[in-house]
Amino acid sequence: MPPTTSLTPLSIAALALLMERPMHPYEMYQLLVQRSEDRIVKVRPGSLYHTVDRLAAQGLVRAVGTEREGNRPERTTYEVTDHGSLLLGERVTEMLATPINEYPEFPLALGEAHNLPVETVIQLLRNRVSQLRADLAFMDQRIADLEAKQLPRKYWINVQYSRALREVETTWLESLIDDLVSGDLSWTEEKHH
Repeated sequence: MPPTTSLTPLSIAALALLMERPMHPYEMYQLLVQRSEDRIVKVRPGSLYHTVDRLAAQGLVRAVGTEREGNRPERTTYEVTDHGSLLLGERVTEMLATPINEYPEFPLALGEAHNLPVETVIQLLRNRVSQLRADLAFMDQRIADLEAKQLPRKYWINVQYSRALREVETTWLESLIDDLVSGDLSWTEEKHH
């Protein structure tokens, strides 16, 4: 069997949904979108079908029935196998317990921002803050929707986590912009070799 780290983020999301109850891939897709998980896991209906097929080939899920509504194509319902449940538990445990550097691009860009004129950096950071503020407003709306639907919080604590990170990033960037505008952070210091 492949190591647990071979489970892609979408495989993990699919297995986790099937831990709740058997369902077909399109229903899984709808739930991922409803719970805003499409913001943390790249998902399209086609990629989800492919992922479920791969999980079935690995013996991590199995088909438990098909249904047809009207003249639509047949929909196969899947459930997680004991082996799939075990691997999911191992991988989630590993991911929760062990911080890893995922090498995001933004810290690299910040580290190299001194190569651009300060006015450009200020404008770019202001644009980023505007996008982050819009993102925060969107997340607040999603959280309100999830609360209104009374979806148990355990299914969307990741949305709250993402929102908290965005809030901290926004606050920190606004402080950085203030330091650049005021000159507290000098952009003209001599380079040290």
